[in-house]
Amino acid sequence: MEVVKVNGKLDGKRLALTVLVPIIGGSITGWLANRHAQEKYKKLEKPSFSPPPSIFPIAWTTLYGLMGLAKYRVEAKKGSGNKKAIPMYDIQLGLNYLWSFLYFRWGLRGTALVEMTVLLGAIALTAYEFYQVDRTAGTLMIPYIGWVMFALTLNYSTWKLNDRQ
Repeated sequence: MEVVKVNGKLDGKRLALTVLVPIIGGSITGWLANRHAQEKYKKLEKPSFSPPPSIFPIAWTTLYGLMGLAKYRVEAKKGSGNKKAIPMYDIQLGLNYLWSFLYFRWGLRGTALVEMTVLLGAIALTAYEFYQVDRTAGTLMIPYIGWVMFALTLNYSTWKLNDRQ
């Protein structure tokens, strides 16, 4: 698997760490933000294109894994591009985690929509910066961009369908 090798080398411990941090962080954030919020969420009117709840953990685990792999590749390439790329990655990951609290825990769906728009911009900028350092890393961020665009539409539609509540 060449995608896990950078310059022909594989650092298994570093790879595991950079992949597991967003997965575990996302799991903890999801658990904290969704705790006691699912009953209320189930009662919301949702658009026809809303996927079943079982899709979300699968999608997010995959996306967190891909973004962790992308970060691993960028970190493995020592260079000045990392000075922009890694901080952008950290910002978008923080915004990602914040969205769950805004949307589920605090029920601020309109605020979550605005925050997700900022998140999408941060992800796009991260992907661009990653691509400047390592083309594969930038490309690994594309599914994440696509999913967040879909989630943005889902967030907007759910908010509009329930804005009277």
